[in-house]
Amino acid sequence: MSSLFVRTLREDPADAEVASHKLLVRGGYVRRVAPGIYTWLPLGLRVLRKVERVVREEMDASGAQEVLFPALLPREPYEATNRWSEYGPTLFKLADRKGNDMLLAPTHEEMFTLLVKDLYSSYKDLPLTLYQIQTKYRDEARPRAGVIRGREFVMKDAYSFDMDEAGLDASYNTMRAAYQRIFERLGLPYAIVSAMSGAMGGSRSEEFLFPTAIGEDTFVRSAGGYAANTEAVTTPPLPEQDFSDVPAPELVDTPGAKTIADLVEMANQVHPRSDRPWNAADTLKSVIVTLTHPDGEKEVVVIALPGDREVDMKRVEASLAPAEVELASPEDMEKYPGIVPGYTGPGAVGPQARGGGKNRRAAHPFRPYRQFPANMRL
Repeated sequence: MSSLFVRTLREDPADAEVASHKLLVRGGYVRRVAPGIYTWLPLGLRVLRKVERVVREEMDASGAQEVLFPALLPREPYEATNRWSEYGPTLFKLADRKGNDMLLAPTHEEMFTLLVKDLYSSYKDLPLTLYQIQTKYRDEARPRAGVIRGREFVMKDAYSFDMDEAGLDASYNTMRAAYQRIFERLGLPYAIVSAMSGAMGGSRSEEFLFPTAIGEDTFVRSAGGYAANTEAVTTPPLPEQDFSDVPAPELVDTPGAKTIADLVEMANQVHPRSDRPWNAADTLKSVIVTLTHPDGEKEVVVIALPGDREVDMKRVEASLAPAEVELASPEDMEKYPGIVPGYTGPGAVGPQARGGGKNRRAAHPFRPYRQFPANMRL
């Protein structure tokens, strides 16, 4: 202990928001270099190497073979798959002294595929599973959870090459079992949930999640065994409803009612119902977001939903990837006179949209949207 390279801290680091980040820094396991970039100190590196050893042993036992790709890669393979642009601003790009475009790899699908294509030429060489444990780079917009979501991090990624769907399923199940053994050996509780494939693509995706209060993902789980990341939750279609007897829309004045709560209060005061009070579920609200596509082009999208519900921005991002999503700014909305914050309804969007009035809402029944994303593009 007298010679161990470690210094503990009395106080939490100023930039630490989650408990694990605070404890790792205060305990002398890691040291911050820049936002999302950390030096592993002797204590932390011992833990990291032990985790890698468990992962490596289980991958080897599953029949996978280890390779190691460089982290610095040329542009061309990622251009061929369109991910040079589709990854957007999370991709670290640079140029060498000769002006050749390079990148710091966020993931290595292209490299694995090209390697097997280069060395294998017959179906008799398959099946094959390769893996690596390598540093990855992603320019996260807000790295704020220590090593949980950094801009430089270590990842184990594995890829199987199979003859057919049956072989793919077999390889997938082999990897799934290996992951289960890894989590069990590390002593971590976990949940296997359906997930979105995201920028890496794929026909099926599952995540192994460690339940913790400071995690960045949320998942749902039912007693019947269904579990999914909130981004990937699917819901059954609503039953068909007969709207043939719905009366014609009526335009009513609602001055000053910029929120759903204001609208409900005004409706109960000025236009009371005979059967029950109005509530938020009787209303329709619009959430206006701006998409920034990988090529920099911006697009305004209006998401309509019942007034008693909220938009899950993670599901929006997953559904509209690779575009980046944020709430629309006044500058984004000023191009569309029909869009007025607090007073935007279905009539303000689409090719038939007209300029809207600030103090009016269309009060009429509507058919609930069946499946997210429920959006109307301008």
